[in-house]
Amino acid sequence: MTQSHVFPRHCHSDLPTAVGGEGCYLIDADGKRYLDGSGGAAVSCLGHSNQRVRDAIKAQVDQLAFAHTGFFTSEPAEALADLLIANAPGDLDRVYFVSGGSEAVESAIKLARQYHVERGDTGRRHLIARRQSYHGNTIGALSAGGNALRRAQFAPLLVEMSHIAPCYEYAERPEDESPEAYGQRVANELEAEILRLGPETVMAFIAEPVVGATLGAVPAVPGYFRRVREICDQYGVLLILDEVMCGMGRTGHLFACDAEVIAPDILCIAKGLGAGYQPVGAMLASKRIYDTIAAGSGFFQHGHTYLGHPVAAAAGLAVVSEMLEKDLVNQVQARGAYLQAALEARFGQHAHVGDIRGRGLFRGLEFVADRTTKQPFDPALGLAGKLKKAAFAEGLICYPMPGTRDGRHGDHLLLAPPFIATEAELDELVTRLSRALDTVLAGF
Repeated sequence: MTQSHVFPRHCHSDLPTAVGGEGCYLIDADGKRYLDGSGGAAVSCLGHSNQRVRDAIKAQVDQLAFAHTGFFTSEPAEALADLLIANAPGDLDRVYFVSGGSEAVESAIKLARQYHVERGDTGRRHLIARRQSYHGNTIGALSAGGNALRRAQFAPLLVEMSHIAPCYEYAERPEDESPEAYGQRVANELEAEILRLGPETVMAFIAEPVVGATLGAVPAVPGYFRRVREICDQYGVLLILDEVMCGMGRTGHLFACDAEVIAPDILCIAKGLGAGYQPVGAMLASKRIYDTIAAGSGFFQHGHTYLGHPVAAAAGLAVVSEMLEKDLVNQVQARGAYLQAALEARFGQHAHVGDIRGRGLFRGLEFVADRTTKQPFDPALGLAGKLKKAAFAEGLICYPMPGTRDGRHGDHLLLAPPFIATEAELDELVTRLSRALDTVLAGF
């Protein structure tokens, strides 16, 4: 093998070369097939060979590959924005297309600040987020994220932001507190932090409706987000929901916040929007926010070269159209229930699986050394990394992560298979995962 000039994620990894994709499987240069149990990173919701999306991309390239949004809009961008807003919650009314989740979150943070400035409320500068959240890897998004592991070495570069408790029932709700009472208590941390900072200084609160990469498919308890919405309204704070990983049908609703019966002021999507066929993300803003900018400067002082890229928008339009016309969002609910039952049947009594959680086809398993005390494994054992390798050897792509509890302790596994996965393929996923977990634990 000749020396590679690609800068990889890990300098000491020897990765196989992916050469093909078929349905829920990826195929390497040796012909080995891998069941994509996590959709990469909750991206490949339609699998790897959707003909409709492929045809849409080819047709758009033939017609118009690129037109800079400083000069033009495009038909696919207009059509995709119309389709998203027709199905969006609340009074979300405008769509700002970017190339991925980090860009969507950066756009949301800057829009929140500019909204208040345009209203003459220039003192509002603080963003409140949650511990153990993940909002992206650019400086602003990383500052918003509450994952200590990812933040540590870049700490001197990060913008100061507040981080309150997550709604993480398995590890943080005391046994003598009801789920509802727990949810209200941790939601009220938002009010306490607003009051500590000074209500006139807080611009927005950002949260994932179902926390993905850093907690492992953790939904909030009932009532939590309704209370958060009330607090934001009371103090004039914008609510930004990051649905980059959990949105676009992944949790059994096109928009994850629909399950909470609330709507944000700004919403971020990506990953499943392009289903891996093109890099695309979007920030959706309410009519009130857009109208404030339009009636003021008329110019959102932000931008990227590939905003509203016609080929990316054409892919997104085909992806969302496929989801809606094939009723895949309802299929996600049914397949998600099937996967949860299969996971519980296989791991529900496992000595080292403490929790099996999630919503739709977005499921997480948290591993513990002791189920009774919920004590995590020693981080030195490297469970998550070893499980990823063992699963890959079994022909399963999954998403294990360390640092579940506090950025250092705890291990979980994220599953986010394609929406088209059959029950037989979900059974295969569980079987391969079980073998991989057995292999890893046998070495401890």
